Amino acid sequence: MRTAALGPAQRAESLAGMAERELDVLVVGGGVVGAGVALDSVTRGLSTGLVEARDWASGTSSRSSKLIHGGLRYLEMLDFALVREALKERGLLLERLAPHLVKPVPFLYPLQHKGWERLYAGSGVALYDAMSMARGHGRGLPLHRHLSRRHALRVAPCLKKDALVGALQYYDAQMDDARFVATLVRTAAWYGAKVANRARVTGFLREGERVVGARVQDVEAGGEYEIRAQQVVNATGVWTDDTQAMVGERGQFHVRASKGIHLVVPKDRVNSTTGLILRTEKSVLFVIPWGRHWIIGTTDTDWSLDKAHPAASSADIDYLLEHVNSVLAVPLSRDDVEGVYAGLRPLLAGESDATSKLSREHVVAHPVPGLVVVAGGKYTTYRVMAKDAVDEAVHALDRRVAECVTEDVPLLGAEGYRALWNARARTAARTGLHVVRVEHLLNRYGSLAEEVLDLIADDPSLGEPLHAADDYLRAEVVYAASHEGARHLDDVLTRRTRISIETFDRGARSAREAAELMAPVLGWDGDQIEREVEHYEKRVQAERESQRQPDDLTADAARLGAPDIVPL
Repeated sequence: MRTAALGPAQRAESLAGMAERELDVLVVGGGVVGAGVALDSVTRGLSTGLVEARDWASGTSSRSSKLIHGGLRYLEMLDFALVREALKERGLLLERLAPHLVKPVPFLYPLQHKGWERLYAGSGVALYDAMSMARGHGRGLPLHRHLSRRHALRVAPCLKKDALVGALQYYDAQMDDARFVATLVRTAAWYGAKVANRARVTGFLREGERVVGARVQDVEAGGEYEIRAQQVVNATGVWTDDTQAMVGERGQFHVRASKGIHLVVPKDRVNSTTGLILRTEKSVLFVIPWGRHWIIGTTDTDWSLDKAHPAASSADIDYLLEHVNSVLAVPLSRDDVEGVYAGLRPLLAGESDATSKLSREHVVAHPVPGLVVVAGGKYTTYRVMAKDAVDEAVHALDRRVAECVTEDVPLLGAEGYRALWNARARTAARTGLHVVRVEHLLNRYGSLAEEVLDLIADDPSLGEPLHAADDYLRAEVVYAASHEGARHLDDVLTRRTRISIETFDRGARSAREAAELMAPVLGWDGDQIEREVEHYEKRVQAERESQRQPDDLTADAARLGAPDIVPL
């Protein structure tokens, strides 16, 4: 029976099934690109497996600026092809593929020079809108507009009066990046892909020069599987070089990691009805609306330390505060910061040492027979990267394979979302939940929200909010473990929800309640609950300590004080 649930039983069945018979395609890496490759492959009719060493989206794909955008700064670099491609993908996601997950977001760009800057920046934003409309995917987003200083200050009273002479307002889109990936994985599973997180590739299977599969360790239950496949796709992002080393081939390109950190502050700390985009000496700085919060980011610095847990240093935090405070009438302080997260961009190494100038284009290569590598790119264009990777893989298959169809494959939860949104008041009356709660569920799960509501119908206590994180219902924690592949407390508090960055306690006060809700689904006893809570608290302590350190080296050492949890 076809199912989109990613519970413990489905994970075990997927691992056993992958080892049972040869796959057409095995994808290594459960970030947005790997999940996209799995969906592209399986919807072409190929037998497909997807394995991820840790949790879905646990690397770069849960630590981005959470924007789906064309990239205005790439337009300034005259990279029209990349912007055009990204704007098309933005439109597809907003209108067809994931309207429940991808939403419009306004940005204000303050102008600091009279005359020439309005003409220069205005021309760029006008071209941005025109390119979007020309692709036929610009509907649903308002066009940009020019604002006087007085009008801009009405829209964003937080700005210093002398910080601008006027402004431009334009629209892009945003999503919860980790939730998007989890939905991609579930969609691939719905179409027949076998998927397993916490399944680490320890080596590749070879027959002569050819790669014919991978050895995969079950990190949860122990044991090792030999999974054979006609083609293996390496979609491991910043780990690309490490994965390539397993076959003794670095490949034709090198991936470097660039660290970007973000701060999360409460909504009332910045008085604005719109997001902000500010120019810095190195790149751009975003102040992004995020529910009852703002996300402020990002930095762009070379990183060569631990890839699993990139650490934000005190210097990183000071950099962001200094730059955002340069335009705010009421400056932010460290005491205003609820959450901090750091992620690594996988950049294709170029000729420049400045990471902000390294390529955001993606590359697909076939370094040895049986192994395809895809790297680089940006979140917004994941679907194009996936298509190119599968196109490369199918060249080596000895049969005719269908063309990519993912442009017309909505993610789970998209079908029926708008109808359910229109009926949200009726749903609220039927379930007894406040209509705001129903809206919250619809914008996180789309039409799959009915599955969450079913849990509440069976156990009304799950309709109550978490005591220390009342944006989320108790049912969402249970659902994360039963349907979304969450295996550990960290998965729920950091990625299935955003409690770890949306509360001043970083989720520590929610840890025990969440662990007790997960326990029956995952078969935890009291000892495992204690281990999960203790590990999470140590992780929070280590992250806080790293953020007090002056530089990357000391911050990295402090963050590594809390190792990954390994179940007993």
